[in-house]
Amino acid sequence: MATLPSVKNILVLDSEGKRVAVKYYTDDWPSVSSKLAFEKSVFTKTMKINARNEADIVMFDGHIVIFKFIQDLHFFVTGGDDENELILASVLQGFFDAVGTILRNNVEKRTALENLDLIYLCLDEVVDGGMILETDASVIADKVSSASGLENMAPFSEQTLSQAFAVAREHFARSLLK
Repeated sequence: MATLPSVKNILVLDSEGKRVAVKYYTDDWPSVSSKLAFEKSVFTKTMKINARNEADIVMFDGHIVIFKFIQDLHFFVTGGDDENELILASVLQGFFDAVGTILRNNVEKRTALENLDLIYLCLDEVVDGGMILETDASVIADKVSSASGLENMAPFSEQTLSQAFAVAREHFARSLLK
C-alpha cells in the first residue's frame, strides 16, 4: 500500500546558517540541540553549492534535502529517503515563490524577519503535520493575504506597485501604533 508523500521539515536559514524560520513535522530530531545540529550540518554541506537559479538535491544522513538560495536566505525541504524528489522540489518551489510574492521579491533576511508572521503562515498553508497541502505559490500567497487580515485588498499577484506600497505603508503604520 502506497503512503502519501510527507515532509520532515522546512528550514529557512540565513547566510551564516542561523535560523530565520523553521518548522519540524516529525520526531526524527527530538531535542532543540539535535535540530540545531541538523541545521548546522545541512548548511555546512550545502553552503558551497550554487543553488541560486534552480533547486538542488543532496542525500544527507538518511534524508533527501532539496534546497535553494536567494540573497542571504537558504531554503530547505527535507523528506525521508523514500520520498519522491520531484514532489519535495515542488513543495520547495511553491513555498519559495509564495515567500517571494509576499515579500514583493525583496527576499532577504531583514525583510523576512520583519514579515516572519507571513512566512509562518506560508509554512502552515504548504504543509500541515508533514502532510503536503498546497504547492501553488499564488494560491498560498492569496490564502496568506486573507488569513493575515489583508483580505480587503487585491490578491498579491494582481496588485500594482502603488497598491503594494500603500499596503506596506498601512501595515507599517499599524505596527508602529501597536
